[in-house]
Amino acid sequence: MIYCFLAVDAEIVSIDSFSKSPPKRGLVVGITFIKDSGDKASPFLNIYCDYEPGSEYNLDSIAQSCLNLELQFTPFQLYHAEVDVGDQPETVFLLSGNDPCIHLYKENKGLHQFEEQPVQNLFPELQELPSNVLWLDVCNIPGSGRRLTAFGCQSGYVRVAQVEQARREILQSWSIQQDGPISKVLVFRLPSSESDPAQNGNGGDQGYSVLVTSTIELSVVYRNVLTHGLADQLTLPASDQHDSVLCALVTDVDFDGAPEILLGTYGQELLCYKYWSSGATGASAAEAEGLSLPAGEFQLLWKRSFPSPLLSMEYADLTCDGLCELAVVCLKGLHVLQHSLKQTAQCLLERLRQEAARRASHSRVSQQVRDANADGEAAEV
Repeated sequence: MIYCFLAVDAEIVSIDSFSKSPPKRGLVVGITFIKDSGDKASPFLNIYCDYEPGSEYNLDSIAQSCLNLELQFTPFQLYHAEVDVGDQPETVFLLSGNDPCIHLYKENKGLHQFEEQPVQNLFPELQELPSNVLWLDVCNIPGSGRRLTAFGCQSGYVRVAQVEQARREILQSWSIQQDGPISKVLVFRLPSSESDPAQNGNGGDQGYSVLVTSTIELSVVYRNVLTHGLADQLTLPASDQHDSVLCALVTDVDFDGAPEILLGTYGQELLCYKYWSSGATGASAAEAEGLSLPAGEFQLLWKRSFPSPLLSMEYADLTCDGLCELAVVCLKGLHVLQHSLKQTAQCLLERLRQEAARRASHSRVSQQVRDANADGEAAEV
């Protein structure tokens, strides 16, 4: 697909896309790039969106409907987030740059195009940044009207904020200074059950944690930030042994209901970590006990080598067979990792056996309750 207003020699910096929040319809694609004009390099943001009825999801039509914006700063991450504007949800673009600022682009309904608006109108936590933001993540907390916003900077500065969306009020804010540039920040929910996640797929009660990866340090997880802020830190062992971490993903790849952490490195390694809420030993367990923090640790589950540095990852159902694949973008190409069908089938059969046993047990208990009620009614007569 050829996107208009995108030169063949343009250097693409970042890409993002989203479907408009209901009741609106349509696909929106954003591309930041730098065009070399010979005497200088000019940065641009292209936003593609078709407003013609019936063409909102037509990729060919969208690619030819472009808003071309010349930027006055070097763009970094292009991200989208959903916010409540009045009583309607609205999805906006957030673009970090070297100014250093976060720039907000919101759709103007009357003009049928996106335009830049002051970021403090919707995201007060993204003001007064101390350094260039390299990665940003926003997580809306379901049913609460609140959100968690986390970002990491080129200077190593990390900030996490809890915000009341309706009033645009910062309820809590935590920050920490690390030693090197932050390459990725992700907000996710981590199981806090005292049993192994492999034995307890629901993971017990879940709290929001923040993964922070660094270019020169160990990657860390700040656990249950709403309760402990950034005080409860768990490291990912050996995550600094394969050069810089360039990308990360949090998803369940072993079908146990608990998320694993995947790290992609410049050293051409894919690392998979699993969290164990029990079994922490030595200094980590003693430190947790002294701070009244729950025990737990991350362990390296497996790793895999690639022929070039890993740049990005996505876990999605690419073959439309109901089973997700892991797409890994490397410096020299795209790799797609698939689950073993034999192991997946065995896992499915075991889950079906467990579900059948659970239903049979529930049926027996229900029958016993009905029999007891019937005996009680007969005795009264």
